[in-house]
Amino acid sequence: MNTEEILKELSALYPDARPALRFRSPYELLVAVILSAQCTDERVNRVTEVLFARANTPEAMLTLSQEELEGYIYSCGFYHNKAAHILSASRDIAEKFGGMVPSTLEELTTLAGVGRKTANVVYAVAFGGDAIAVDTHVFRVANRLGLAEGKTPLAVEEGLMRAIPKEMWSRAHHLLIWHGRRVCHAQRPACDGCTLAGLCKWRGAHVAKDADE
Repeated sequence: MNTEEILKELSALYPDARPALRFRSPYELLVAVILSAQCTDERVNRVTEVLFARANTPEAMLTLSQEELEGYIYSCGFYHNKAAHILSASRDIAEKFGGMVPSTLEELTTLAGVGRKTANVVYAVAFGGDAIAVDTHVFRVANRLGLAEGKTPLAVEEGLMRAIPKEMWSRAHHLLIWHGRRVCHAQRPACDGCTLAGLCKWRGAHVAKDADE
């Protein structure tokens, strides 16, 4: 498996790969990433356009009751848990960090309601840190390509960190997401038109299986 060759091809395919979520501050990004779990970025952007007009700081968000916040984010799914996470994180930011989203990965992961994936995205995108956030797309594509194999997001994250140069971590995160959305779909991956098919461990295994049958 040639990691360098895979990353080179992904970079050529998606030279403009970047976050699809719209945000104007680290706090807005944090909220948007929490909302994006099991939800499309397009939907999140529509929701946050309305929500951020009402509350786009921790202090403003905390003026909303959980029920009020749930009304804003209902269409994102899992709204009860997401509202609780947003309010918990906002409270920690307001009370422990003076209303400013912390800029280190270590501090971000201490925020109530903030998981490792969310912390990695905020650290990399908002603060330019080196991190690889493993969402469903990254998990799937990394396993299929053989860049990092693992049964948990943490295992895949650690594998990618070993395989990919540190300065490429954040960039690789976006490249893998874009490939997962456009080509390497969960149910029906477009392998026949994929320029990475010859480098893909998953595709190679299926071709060999078909040949045996």
